[in-house]
Amino acid sequence: MSDSATAREDTLHDDGVRDDTARDSQGSEPEETDGSLGTADSSHMTRRGMTLLGRGIREQKFLFAISALGSVLFGAMTVADAWVLGWATDNVIRPSFERGEVLQGALWASAGLFIGVAVLRAIGVVARRLIGGLVYYRLVASHRRLVTRKYLQLPMSWHHRHPTGQLLSNANADVEAAWAVFMPLPMAVGVIAMLAAALVAMIAADLVLTIVGLIVFPALFVINVFYQRWLSPRVAHAQALRGDLSAVAHESFDGATVVKSLGRESDETERFAVRTRELRDANIAVGRIRSVFDPLLEVLPNLGILLVIVLGVGRVASGAAEPGDVVQVAYLFTVVAFPVRAIGWVLGELPRSVVGWERVRSVLEASGSMQYGSADLPGDGAARLRIEDVSFRFDDAQTDVLCDLDLTVPAGSVTAVVGSTGSGKSTITSLLVRLMDPTRGTIWLDDVALPELGHSELAEAVAVVPQSTFLFDDSVRENVTLGRDVSDDDVWDALRTVQADGFVAALSAGLDTQIGERGTTLSGGQRQRLALARALVRRPRLLVLDDATSAVDPEVEQRILKALARQTSGGSGPTVLVVAYRKATIALADDVVLFEGGRVVQQGTHHELVERSEAYRDIVNAYDQAREASP
Repeated sequence: MSDSATAREDTLHDDGVRDDTARDSQGSEPEETDGSLGTADSSHMTRRGMTLLGRGIREQKFLFAISALGSVLFGAMTVADAWVLGWATDNVIRPSFERGEVLQGALWASAGLFIGVAVLRAIGVVARRLIGGLVYYRLVASHRRLVTRKYLQLPMSWHHRHPTGQLLSNANADVEAAWAVFMPLPMAVGVIAMLAAALVAMIAADLVLTIVGLIVFPALFVINVFYQRWLSPRVAHAQALRGDLSAVAHESFDGATVVKSLGRESDETERFAVRTRELRDANIAVGRIRSVFDPLLEVLPNLGILLVIVLGVGRVASGAAEPGDVVQVAYLFTVVAFPVRAIGWVLGELPRSVVGWERVRSVLEASGSMQYGSADLPGDGAARLRIEDVSFRFDDAQTDVLCDLDLTVPAGSVTAVVGSTGSGKSTITSLLVRLMDPTRGTIWLDDVALPELGHSELAEAVAVVPQSTFLFDDSVRENVTLGRDVSDDDVWDALRTVQADGFVAALSAGLDTQIGERGTTLSGGQRQRLALARALVRRPRLLVLDDATSAVDPEVEQRILKALARQTSGGSGPTVLVVAYRKATIALADDVVLFEGGRVVQQGTHHELVERSEAYRDIVNAYDQAREASP
């Protein structure tokens, strides 16, 4: 049994998490960012950015503190380099020129100072980069888990409003973007200390030169303000387009069979190319802004250095300053320029991180998760199902899909649900496993309301097999057991019940055969039979089949349903509720209910309904008539 299979079972359990009421199941959520933050001013963006930084630091405070201390050590040693350079200028280089000989003691002392500072600075760099990287990757990993866990808790209606590609983008690109600012952040925190130390050292060396050099800093501040204002909406737009591109790609891959069979490859290629060009243009727009501002951020500190050197030469000539002081201040301005650039990196990354976080936050703060009780079902064996005054309406629909529905399914019986398209048959199957909850009314299982059952208890008691079958890219065994501790004998028993033992035994590795992504190596009927076996091996007390044998040969379907009926009548099988269309299948049921307009309009045995309901006769005869008419 693989760990991945165990995780899949948990995923399938959690996939049924929905709201307590249909109103809640529609899921309210905060307004999502659409990527257009152009109206947000830079101060608002900065406030949101600082809030995001605070959140990340609180989550990884210990590791972030270590990386910040490493960065502070790096900054302090960088400033110490300037002091050592100034000391060496005044005590080694200048005296050596004046005396015509090198002072060996002072030379070795300066070499020792340079080496000691370099070693400490290297330690700071390692701590800053290694631990800072851990902070970033831990934040990304933890929030990916939060996002995917939230996906499992949100109602089906929420998922219907959000394409799969967007969900993938939220969990991947948006999470990475949200915390990307933490890559340069430890450096920025450390260089703030470097900036403070450098200013103190410059003032101590020469106040006049320091004041002259600092003239450029107000200009840097103004540039950063405009930089944020112009960059933010463009970064937001690019981040939103990444989600759109992911959605198009996922849809194209998922519908590959349709695309190829209908010859739509060129159209899908063009559709993808349009999104790609839009993303390309958006990224180029971001690049243009950066190409203008980044050189300005580089040039201005260098202008300050030139001013210091020009003025410093005059002060040395007049005797107002020592050469070592001028060298120290000039070098320190190169040091100060680096913190400004590092802070600029953080500020440049902040808009993208804020946009990514807004998109992630829209998922994390979406409401509508389902509440479960803690009750257990009494007894064991087949369960009695009672649907009492149940109504259901989908999001934004004007009418109910189910209207005041009342239905009782006796324990150990087989009940067929028949109705035209849109009559509410599949909706009721979703309600039975709480993929959705009714707007009104209650569903009971052995006199226990479904919302009162614990999550695991409901998953154990009720199994649904939908018409659209999903299989994992794994072995037959893992697709049937989903990581449960089930013996091979029980697996084979389930396969025999659904008439799948023959083709599985004929596979190259039997139960260990890998069946490919979505079971592509199997036929549609074979996939449906494995899905049936997956449900039966769990020994549910209520088995719901939503046209789950539509791809199975009618004769094979008959053998499957007869085997289920024998188990049920013998007391070893579950209560069965089957949505069916084939007359032969319906005739095997103990009871038949006819759905029309979300209500039960007729109920009885197959023969009774044939006698008294023209609508029922039309529905059950339609399939056989279409089959006979086909060549």
